[in-house]
Amino acid sequence: MKAVKFGGTSVSSAKSIYTVKRIIESDPDRRFIVVSAPGKTDSEDKITDILIYAASKSGNERVKAFEKVEKRFRALCDGLSLNGALDGDLAVIETELIGASADYIISRGEYLTAKLLSLLLGFEFVDAAEIIKFDGGAYDDKQTESVCAKRLAGISRAVIPGFYGGDEKGGTVTFPRGGSDISGAIVARAIAASLYENYTDVDGFMTCDPRIVPHAEPIDILTYGELSELLYMGANVLHPEAVFPVRSANIPTRILNTFNRKALGTVIVPTAEFLNGGYERKNKSPVTAIAGKRNLYSLYIRKSAMSKDVGFIRRLLGCFEAFNIPVENISSGIDFASVFFGAQEKKTAEELAEAVKRETVPDSAYLTAGVSLIAIVGHGIKSRPDVAARAVNRLCNANINLKTIVRSDGEINIILAVSDNDFERALIALNGEFEV
Repeated sequence: MKAVKFGGTSVSSAKSIYTVKRIIESDPDRRFIVVSAPGKTDSEDKITDILIYAASKSGNERVKAFEKVEKRFRALCDGLSLNGALDGDLAVIETELIGASADYIISRGEYLTAKLLSLLLGFEFVDAAEIIKFDGGAYDDKQTESVCAKRLAGISRAVIPGFYGGDEKGGTVTFPRGGSDISGAIVARAIAASLYENYTDVDGFMTCDPRIVPHAEPIDILTYGELSELLYMGANVLHPEAVFPVRSANIPTRILNTFNRKALGTVIVPTAEFLNGGYERKNKSPVTAIAGKRNLYSLYIRKSAMSKDVGFIRRLLGCFEAFNIPVENISSGIDFASVFFGAQEKKTAEELAEAVKRETVPDSAYLTAGVSLIAIVGHGIKSRPDVAARAVNRLCNANINLKTIVRSDGEINIILAVSDNDFERALIALNGEFEV
C-alpha cells in the first residue's frame, strides 16, 4: 500500500490531471493520494499565490480576487468532463470568504483540488482538517498520528488535501509553503505505507544543482541521513519538515517526475538499512551529492588564550540566541572562532557583531558579508581520508580561496566556506572532482 503526493505542477491543467489519473490507476497499491493546489501555467498564476492575495484583502475586494480561483477550477472541471462538479463547494467558500481566516482562504486550493480528483477517481474525499491537528497554531504530531491512523483505517482509497489541518477550535491552520510534502509524509506514516511516492516536475534529487552544473545526474539511492544534510544546505526538492514522519517510521520515499515516466527517480531509504547492505547505489563515488547556500555572513573573533576562557563560546552563542538568529556553522581554534550565519538585513548582522564584541571583549573581530557554505555529502566520506584533500586541491587549482573547512569525526559531510563570488565555480569544480 502506497501514499502518493502530487505537487502543484502535476495538477495545474486538465491534461496534467489526466496524467495523474493514469499514474494512480496504473498501480492498485496507490490508494491514498495527497495533492497540492494547481501550480503556475503559461497563462495562469499559482492558485495559492492568488489566494494569498485574496486573503490580504477585505470585503468585496476579497470576493473579486477569488473570482480568478473560481474561473480556474470551473475550467478544470470542464476540461475533465466534470462540468459543474465543484459549483456547490465554490458557492460555500464564496459565502464564507469575507469573514474567513487567512489560513482558511489560502488552503482552499488544496481543498478544491482534492475534491476534484476524488470525483475523477471515484475515491473518498477526506478533509485534512479532520486528520492533521494543530494546537495553539503549532502542529501536534502526537495527536495527528493517532487521529490520522484511526480515520484512514477503515478506508480503501482516499484523496486528501495537502498543506493544512485543523485546530482545537475547528479552525484551519496551514503549514509553511510547500507543506503538502509534510501532509503526504504524515499520511504515509498513518497507513503504514510500504512506500511514499512524491511526484514533482523533476527527475529526482540531483548530484548538484543542475541550474549551476548542467551535467549533474539524478541520484538513484539516497539515505535519510544524507537527505537531511542536503535539505539543510538548500536542496529544495522536498520540504525539510517532510522527512520526519516517514524517516521515524522507516518508510522509503521515492521522488518521481509526473511528466517523465521513464525516469526512475530517487529512492530515499532508511540509513541503517543502507549501511547494512540493504540497498546498492549505482554510483560508487564516496561523495553522493554536493549542495550549498549563499548570502551568508561570517563573524571572525580573535582573543588571546580563548580556549582557556571557560564559557567563551556560551557567551558568543548567547548573542545569537538573543537576536533569534540560528548559527549555520562554527569553527574555532586556540585563539579564534568563526561563526557563519544568515541575516535578512545587514543592519541586524552589524548589530549582532557589536553585541558579540561587548559580550566577549575580543582582541579583534570583523564581520564579512557575501559568504557561501558548501556541503560535500556521502556515507563514503567517513572511510575516505582523501576526500577532504581532493576538495581543497580542486579549489586551489581553480584559484578559489577557501575560508574554512570543517569535518567532524564520524559525520557524512565536509563543510567548506567560500566567497559568494566563487560559489558557482566551486560547485562546478567539486562536482568534476568527484564525478557525482
